[in-house]
Amino acid sequence: MTEAPALKVHGLIKRFGGLVALDGVEFSVARGEVLGIIGVNGAGKTTLMNCLCGIYGPDAGSIALGGESVTGLAPHDIARRGVGRTFQVPRVFHRMSLIDNLLVPVLKRHAPDRALIDAAETMLERMRLIELRHNFAEELSGGQQKLLEMARMLMSDPDLVMLDEPFAGVHPELCRFMIEQIEAMAAAHKTVLLISHDLTSIYRLSRRVIALNQGRVIADGGVEAIRGNPAVIEAYLGA
Repeated sequence: MTEAPALKVHGLIKRFGGLVALDGVEFSVARGEVLGIIGVNGAGKTTLMNCLCGIYGPDAGSIALGGESVTGLAPHDIARRGVGRTFQVPRVFHRMSLIDNLLVPVLKRHAPDRALIDAAETMLERMRLIELRHNFAEELSGGQQKLLEMARMLMSDPDLVMLDEPFAGVHPELCRFMIEQIEAMAAAHKTVLLISHDLTSIYRLSRRVIALNQGRVIADGGVEAIRGNPAVIEAYLGA
């Protein structure tokens, strides 16, 4: 029996008034695959991710996780099905400590407080933030806040990870560290959707890439095929 894809998107449409942000988007992602998603500003990348995690309800089409429909479910219901997500601008709890930020996703776990705190500290150590564990999140740099958000997402051990522009505005050294963390996610057999304008990182991390333009998938294939695809070149550089 063929295993259902980790994620399958079929005929996804999202409108904002007269603007069609997603226009029949279709693709699937195998379990453990790292899928790069590229496109110019306004192509529909973040709107797609917002639909996948339940922030937006699609106007048409379907979304399935492991063969089970999640179309139209609320974000917390989709998160419970093993989906984690980060944002282009980190959404951390600014007036909470780093430890408390990481405890938020696991508050309802039936585990001793000490065990949860130990898990949070282990995750902060992995992200090189352990020395700042009692600081407020607002005291971190922008790049450190991205690491904190990634750490908070990983606390719930999601099967499907969606990363929206993790490298934007990040120092090159920190960018290299984040790439290593994404490679570790892939090594742990997590399914990863990676949106980025940093094509070098996309090509390093992803064996397969889809390109969006004006809300449509204009290319879907391996890195070399995407690099040389005329539609992708035209979308980025113009006719």
